[in-house]
Amino acid sequence: MLERHKHEQRLASHHLLSFALKKEAWDRTPFRSSVTLRPAVCRDVVIQNVLYTGNLEAMQRLFPRGSTASLIIEPQGGEMRWVARGEGLWSLTYEQELTTPLHITAGRGFSECLKHLLQRGASVDLAPGGITALHESCVHCEPECTRLLLVHGANANAVSEDGRMPLHLCSSPESFECAKYLLQYGAAINGRTVDEDDTPLHVAARNGLRDHVQLYLRYGAAVDKKNDEGLTPLNAACSQPQELQDLQRYFNLCQILIKAGADIHTTDQDKHTPLHMACKNVNADLVELLLANGASVNEMDYGGEAPMHNILKVVCYKLAHSPERVVRALLNHGSIRVWPGALPKVLRHCSQSPRTIEVLLNSYSQLKVTDTWVESVPPEVFEAHQEFYESVFSLARTPRSLQHLSRCKLRVYLEGRLNKVVPRLHLPTFIKNYLLLDFRGYVH
Repeated sequence: MLERHKHEQRLASHHLLSFALKKEAWDRTPFRSSVTLRPAVCRDVVIQNVLYTGNLEAMQRLFPRGSTASLIIEPQGGEMRWVARGEGLWSLTYEQELTTPLHITAGRGFSECLKHLLQRGASVDLAPGGITALHESCVHCEPECTRLLLVHGANANAVSEDGRMPLHLCSSPESFECAKYLLQYGAAINGRTVDEDDTPLHVAARNGLRDHVQLYLRYGAAVDKKNDEGLTPLNAACSQPQELQDLQRYFNLCQILIKAGADIHTTDQDKHTPLHMACKNVNADLVELLLANGASVNEMDYGGEAPMHNILKVVCYKLAHSPERVVRALLNHGSIRVWPGALPKVLRHCSQSPRTIEVLLNSYSQLKVTDTWVESVPPEVFEAHQEFYESVFSLARTPRSLQHLSRCKLRVYLEGRLNKVVPRLHLPTFIKNYLLLDFRGYVH
């Protein structure tokens, strides 16, 4: 084993020496120019291992004083890809992604190795694989490498093969420091991607990056720029699918955008407003925020659907998001209601959320409960919420209570002003909550 280890060390040293000699000869070639000559190509596995492991000592031997670090790495392996050949023809080709020592070290956070390469004159904006080393450091959230590249003259607005600048690649919370350095070194705050026409603010809003949004706004980001789909950053944030743990983050981000002057009435190509999108994602706090700032509760999209339609279609998929709060907020701001003849269909689709059904039914003064209603509630759901659904089905034999009829009368009188007027009435809190369709667990 010892002899084998020594043999491998001698072999590695031989590779290093061989490459260093070849490279030195290339470095000393007369009239060599980084503009006119393509950098040397390296396929040596040992050299690549030095780079990929961040072995600074070996790298210092590879790139001594007087040498240059501008070369292209052709990694081992590759993958099959469909490549356009023109005239509508495509072929399946085995392709390798070319890279450079700068890309490898910048993407892996080997800042000392990166510094050594830069000091040896590595071409800082070389992009053999379609992206620069700066793109690479931003993708992998390596702020120190980002700073080093910028200090050594990297173009903060270099456009990648797929049409994105480094700032567009700052798409995670960990990339915040990279974004700060980019802006300090002149990154275009309103630069657009080639394909989607997104600004960095679109990217930050779509990914729920509150700190990035605040930073970009301080640098003068345009709050209402539209991309190719007609989305502003606010639309992009509201339309992004949101899990339960994401709701507060997107709410806080939209608060910042609205405070900065974002237009809450703007629509995308399908005439969806931010309110349509927030209802579809069942973000109750965000829905209430938009309504409090004057969002139109009954605006129709191209499909003829209002925000109420959007929430009712997803109730059964978003039970943990408290969909009843969204329905209540819409109704309290004057939303259209479901046509009474369609209530059995709503029951069938939303029965797993009794509170949503309760809020809806309490917006009507009269209900015609039939056997179809009973059949619309699955037996297992009825069993899980028996007390509530018994109170609903009992309305087939009983008129609505006088208390409820009084509530309906006052709500009709105050329609469109409920949330402004009711809190100012000199009434007990429980009556105010009752007028605003608070939940009781039954209907009467």
